[in-house]
Amino acid sequence: MCLICDRIEQIKNGTNPYVVKELQTGYVVIGDHQYFRGYTLFLCKEHQTELFDLEPEFKKKFLEEMSLVAEAVYRAFDAEKMNYELLGNGDTHLHWHLFPRREKDLGEYGNQGKGPVWWYPREKMYDDSNRPTPEELEAMKQVLGEALDALL
Repeated sequence: MCLICDRIEQIKNGTNPYVVKELQTGYVVIGDHQYFRGYTLFLCKEHQTELFDLEPEFKKKFLEEMSLVAEAVYRAFDAEKMNYELLGNGDTHLHWHLFPRREKDLGEYGNQGKGPVWWYPREKMYDDSNRPTPEELEAMKQVLGEALDALL
C-alpha cells in the first residue's frame, strides 16, 4: 500500500489527526510539518499517478476542489501568495501540496519569500520543532474548516 493510501485508510478509520474535511474527490489534511504555517494537502480519493489517468468529469471536479481548498488555505492563513505542487516522484498517488506564502518566508536565507519552498533546507523544514502541538493543530483545522465551509 502506498503512503497516501495508508493516510486515507487512517482517515477512514478515524486515526488520522490531521484530517480537516472530506470532499467529493479527495481529503483535505493539514501537513505534518508547519514551517510554512497553513501548509495543507489535498489527497485524491482515487489511487492514480497522473491527472490524465482520471476520468474526465472526476478530473475536472478534482481540480475544481483543489482550487477551492487553495482559496480556503489562502483566506484561513493570511497568505500573500499560494504555491501549488503536484509532483509524485516520491509518493506517486495524486496529491496536492498547498503552501501559503508570505513575504518573510525564507528570510534567513536572503530570499525574502521569493524562492520555492525547496530552497529551505529539508532537515529544518521537516524538523520535529515544526510539528504543530495538538492545540495548534485543532485551531488550524478549525480555521481551515470554517474557510472551506464558507466556500462550499
